[in-house]
Amino acid sequence: MAPIPTQWTRLIRFVAAETAQIHIGQPVDPRLDVGLAAWNKQTIRAYEISGSTLDPAARVTDNVLTVEKLLSPLSREEMKVVRCLGLNYSDHAAEANMAKPAAPVLFYKPLASMIGPNAPIFIPKVAQPVEEHLSDYEVELTIVIGKAAKNVSEADALDYVLGYTGANDVSFRKHQLTTSQWGFSKGFDNTTPLGPVIVSNNAISNPQDIPVTCTLNGQVLQDGNSSDQIFNVRQTVSFLSQGTTLEPGSVILTGTPKGVGFARKPAIVLKNGDDCRVWLGNGIGTLVNPVVEEGRYQAKL
Repeated sequence: MAPIPTQWTRLIRFVAAETAQIHIGQPVDPRLDVGLAAWNKQTIRAYEISGSTLDPAARVTDNVLTVEKLLSPLSREEMKVVRCLGLNYSDHAAEANMAKPAAPVLFYKPLASMIGPNAPIFIPKVAQPVEEHLSDYEVELTIVIGKAAKNVSEADALDYVLGYTGANDVSFRKHQLTTSQWGFSKGFDNTTPLGPVIVSNNAISNPQDIPVTCTLNGQVLQDGNSSDQIFNVRQTVSFLSQGTTLEPGSVILTGTPKGVGFARKPAIVLKNGDDCRVWLGNGIGTLVNPVVEEGRYQAKL
C-alpha cells in the first residue's frame, strides 16, 4: 500500500464572495490560522480546488477566491459516519476516575450534531440547566478516511487516511454518566464543531506529535499532545476496520486529554455567551464557536 496522494496540503470549504457558491480551496497563505482569521473577519484568499474533497485527483488551480463564509471542511453529506473514541488519554481517564481501557471505547455521533467553524454550539433544553447537566468541552484530533479500509494492519493503517482536522466533542455529563452508552449525551443537534481545515496526510508524517489545546473565554483549560494517546492513530484505524468497512468520508474523533470541565473543582461548564476555542498544531488551526442555550439570547456572530 501507499499513502493517498493529494495535490493540496491544507483544504478548506467555504462560500466565495465572488460567486456566493460553495467551493473547496487551499489557503494562499500557508501559515494562516484560517479558523482564527475567519472569526476575526480577516480577508482569507484561497486557490480554488477543482474536484471534490474525497477525490485524490482533486487539483489546486490558479484561480483565487475570497472566503465569504468558512464552512466545515466536510459537508454532512460527505461524512459517511462519525466514530469517536472515549478515554483515549491516560490523564483524562484518571481525572474522570475511570479505568484505562483495554480496547478502544467507541461511540457514534449523528450527522445532525456536526457543525463548522464560527457556528454556535447549541445547548438544548434537555441539557439545561447547564450547572446541573455539566455541558463540557473536549478538544480532539480527528481522522478523515480517504479510501475504503477493511481489516487493515497497523503497519498499513495510515495509507487509508486522507488527512487530519480538529473537533470539539461537546458533552453533557449528567446524561453521559447515567448510562454506559454515550451516544445520547454526545449527539445533540448542532453541538460538535469540526475543522477548520483538513491537513493532508502527506503533510503530517507523524500524527502522534500534534499539540492540542482548548481555551474557554480566554483561559487555556486543556493543553495536551497526541503523543499521549493510549491507542494511536495506526491502532485506532486498524482496530475500527476489523470486520467493518471504513468508507471514504468516515470521520474518527480520537479522544481528549485532561482538563475537561466536569473533573474540575468547582466544575466549569459551557454556558450561554461563552467563547470556546480548540486549537491543533501542524497547520490545522483554531475552531472558534460561541455557545448558545436554547431559549436564551442568540450569540453575536
